[in-house]
Amino acid sequence: MDKKLEKLKRNYMDISIPNELDDVVNRALQAQPKKKKAVYKWSIGTVVAAILLTATVNLSPSAANAMSNIPLIGKFIDVITFQEWNEEKDNHASVDIKVPKISGLDNSGLETKLNEKYIDESKQLYQEFTNTLAKLKEGENANMAVNSGYEVLTDNDTIFSIRRYTVITQASSSTEMQFDTVDKKNQVLLTLKSLFKNESYIDVLSENIKTQMVEQMKADPNKIYWMNDDEPERFEKIDKDQNFYINDQNKLVIAFDQFEVAPGYMGSVEFIIPTDIISDILVGKGYIR
Repeated sequence: MDKKLEKLKRNYMDISIPNELDDVVNRALQAQPKKKKAVYKWSIGTVVAAILLTATVNLSPSAANAMSNIPLIGKFIDVITFQEWNEEKDNHASVDIKVPKISGLDNSGLETKLNEKYIDESKQLYQEFTNTLAKLKEGENANMAVNSGYEVLTDNDTIFSIRRYTVITQASSSTEMQFDTVDKKNQVLLTLKSLFKNESYIDVLSENIKTQMVEQMKADPNKIYWMNDDEPERFEKIDKDQNFYINDQNKLVIAFDQFEVAPGYMGSVEFIIPTDIISDILVGKGYIR
């Protein structure tokens, strides 16, 4: 075995690095890797291949540069509760606001912009709560509760989606949702419009959602959506910047706030859009499949 290793070493030292090897490495780096179970079985050939790859990177600046640009697979975004207002008042009023802070984005400008937005919106919500209490007469009860928080919906190799919610209870309750979806590879914030070639997506998505509404109401008589002509909030079509996110199955999800398309008891509702009905109008297949 020692003789074989010594011979391989001598052969390796005599190898001349071909000029076209840089191109070969670059093409390999750009190829889509296939998922395989890891098999930890080392051989002499594997060791020599590893030595050769190391030599290639050390000797070729272009190959080294290509290696350095490979995105870190499995890199996740960290989300913590940066700030929290949690108070119980004597006049039957309570507030619980959790402010998320994200870290791990390579685009520090985008990361800062999102975190500043989360802080500003939470401060405004807390200020509205205190303003409401300030308007109460002495001894009057507010009978109000404000609850706001967040949930990470997707964090995979390509997409990060976070949902922030606000529930205000005062006689009745109302829920509002906000979503942010980030392209982790290109480090940009996605909009619904940016996913499609043109504005035809508004009608295509709207018609599919109507179909899903009808099917759900047929399957469950307890479900009601505002679709009739005599209903003041009749759903006709989505907004061009409608709430959305991309789930961990790479499907587009369209979201509506409570009371937006259905009675309050239905809460916030979401519709998963079949990819086959939008595949022709998508800008690409990198996000939605």
